[in-house]
Amino acid sequence: MRRIVHLDMDAFYASVEQRDDPALRGKPVAVGGRPETRGVVAAASYEARTFGVRSAMPMARAVRLCPQLMIVHPDFERYRQVSRQVMELLRACTPLVEPLSLDEAYLDVTENNWHEPLATNVAKRLKREIFESTQLTASAGVAPNKFLAKIASGYRKPDGLTVIAPERVESFLQDLPVEALWGVGPVTAKKLRAAGIEKLVQVRSADLELLRQTVGSLADWLRQLSYGDDPRPVTPDRESKSSSTENTYAEDLLDLGKIRDELDRMARENAEWLVRRKLEARTITIKVRYSVGFVTVTRSHTLSRATADADVIASWAKDLLARTDAGTRPVRLLGVRVAGLVEQGAG
Repeated sequence: MRRIVHLDMDAFYASVEQRDDPALRGKPVAVGGRPETRGVVAAASYEARTFGVRSAMPMARAVRLCPQLMIVHPDFERYRQVSRQVMELLRACTPLVEPLSLDEAYLDVTENNWHEPLATNVAKRLKREIFESTQLTASAGVAPNKFLAKIASGYRKPDGLTVIAPERVESFLQDLPVEALWGVGPVTAKKLRAAGIEKLVQVRSADLELLRQTVGSLADWLRQLSYGDDPRPVTPDRESKSSSTENTYAEDLLDLGKIRDELDRMARENAEWLVRRKLEARTITIKVRYSVGFVTVTRSHTLSRATADADVIASWAKDLLARTDAGTRPVRLLGVRVAGLVEQGAG
């Protein structure tokens, strides 16, 4: 039986800002863009969350919910520095660390450098060492697999520790809503509820054909997870599968030349990212969101040979624009993504 820990830093960006600026402590804080520039919330302190402020929320709405909200522009380099500090502490415990983002990771501590047989004690020590080193708190979930450990880490935030022992798995699953299943977001949850599936355990008894009609290829995976069965191993240092750059504009873009210039810039940023990592990409995708109705479209092209050539990537990004209504419809957001990554020269 594996022993998995999911560790999640609490309100990471906002907590770093509160740690470094005493004037922000105990106050509702949102890290992100300004409301007048269509900014969004990247992170919210727990004080802000009591007002309903959440990440990915438009900042203008956040300010309406919490007029006294203190908005801080993100400093991602500082967050990356703290993240590296945390990840070093995790890797001192076990080489089996799988980062998911700057502020969360899985650890397989079945065997660990501390020779500690109890995963609960490992999690307690990790939380203590992180706080002593960074003055930041983390929440941890301990369970026999990744799916359960991730649910557990969010159970008692902030500074929480939840343990799901093997003998407690079934009783734990019985109380969970269908949203707890991996891959079930708000849209999929709404579909499942419309089909009469409201609790996680109801997926087990649901007609498989109905389940497939509702969630498509996810059906078999969700059925497996509903029994608490998740065989995925902790995979250290996962390779990047793609890189993307996008921007939401304070004023709608109408001029096609300006839009092409913006795509050119983003494409070249992605090309630089590929060169730094000695990677090449096979697929180039652009993303365009129109201002009216917030309709979003993507257009992609897969090359016969992978490349990191900025001119090639930028040229295709701009060519793909011809397959959109940009220039005739106001554009609110643009993005460029490179995927199908391979090592340089392997193309």
